[in-house]
Amino acid sequence: MLSAPWWLFLSGLAAAYFATNAVFAAFYMLDPGGIENARPGSFRDALFFSMQTLGTYSTNVMAPKSFYVDTIVTIESFFSVLNIAVATGAVFARVSRPTARVIFSRHAVITAFEGVPTLMFRVANQRGNQILEAAVTMTLARQITTREGHAMRRFVELSLVRARSPLFALSWTVMHPLDEASPIFGATRESLLDDQAEFIVVLSGTDETFADTIYARHSYMPDEIHWNKRFVDIISVRPDGRRLVDLAKFHSVNDTEPS
Repeated sequence: MLSAPWWLFLSGLAAAYFATNAVFAAFYMLDPGGIENARPGSFRDALFFSMQTLGTYSTNVMAPKSFYVDTIVTIESFFSVLNIAVATGAVFARVSRPTARVIFSRHAVITAFEGVPTLMFRVANQRGNQILEAAVTMTLARQITTREGHAMRRFVELSLVRARSPLFALSWTVMHPLDEASPIFGATRESLLDDQAEFIVVLSGTDETFADTIYARHSYMPDEIHWNKRFVDIISVRPDGRRLVDLAKFHSVNDTEPS
């Protein structure tokens, strides 16, 4: 309910509303003459009477006139209180919940950095506010076979050049050096494909507007990693001294490394 799009969330509430009224209307139908001014056997009249009861409003046209209908009305009135509480709580939770508008580059690259082959990807904050105490982790998930011959999925956290940032406002290039300490030292695209490798990225931080923790997640498969390529520069400085991030080039990479 919290992660669904608004159109799906509201459609779900509407479907639950009509389904609930249909159920109570079926109960009212068991007493054909129990609702004053309602046509006996009319599901339509029973449905609209249920809607009036559940919505705690009345047109003063239809009213209960039997003990059975009075009992169902009492039960439905109590249910309406719970229904309103749940719906109100769900809407409030969606409105008040901070959400991260963080984008990850569609591709990762492996290029030289300080003379060491380095796995890189980019992250950008699309909101005008800032993410405080941002932290990112990268985990390698791959298929291995133990000495006993058992196949299993193994997760290994990769060390990063900079895993934390006190202030994340514009763009952040996350880097993992492929040195001898790296679990994928000497790996190739083919070996990563054979191992069914996946690089799982999780970014967290504190939203400065809501003062609450936000999360964003992404993953990269071996075929989404470009070898011996470099990201296009996207940060420039305006005449007034402010930095500008060109998100139109955010996913772009150079075909060849600069000399």
